[in-house]
Formats: sequence, structure tokens, C-alpha cells
Amino acid sequence: MKKRIPVGRSDFKDIIESGDYYIDKTLLIKEMIADGSAIMLFPRSRRFGKTLNLSTLRYFFDRKNADKNRRLFDGLAIAQESEFNEHQGR
Repeated sequence: MKKRIPVGRSDFKDIIESGDYYIDKTLLIKEMIADGSAIMLFPRSRRFGKTLNLSTLRYFFDRKNADKNRRLFDGLAIAQESEFNEHQGR
């Protein structure tokens, strides 16, 4: 199956499971955990990945489906970090 560019799609799980191209920005999660600020502002231009980043965070921090969601991050940069293993209970 040919990889596609997920234009107009912003659901992290959908993009990962379909095997489409994904620019790995998961280390943003590590930065957020390390920062510890009460409020973070992520200004970006229109169509610049804000919703996809929020979707990625949702799947990472979702405890209800943690076991299923953990697999979504396999092979991505955050999976190599100790914070990931601590958060995911590995």
C-alpha cells in the first residue's frame, strides 16, 4: 500500500494506523512534562498542525484506553524516553 500525505486529517490514531506519512513531533510531550507550566500557548498559523498535536496529546494521556494507545507510539521518538515508560506503566 502506498503511503499518503494526510491532508485535512488531524486524528493521530487514524494517521498512524493507516500508515500515512507523519512528521514525528512527539517530543513535544516530553517538553510539556519537563516544563510544568500551568498554561502553555502554541500559536501557529492556520493549517499548521495544532489539532493534530492536541490529538496526539489526547491519545498519550488517555488512561481509559492506555493499553491500546501505547502501541500508537511504538517507533516514535517519545517511546525512547523514560517519561514515556513511566507514564505508560512499563
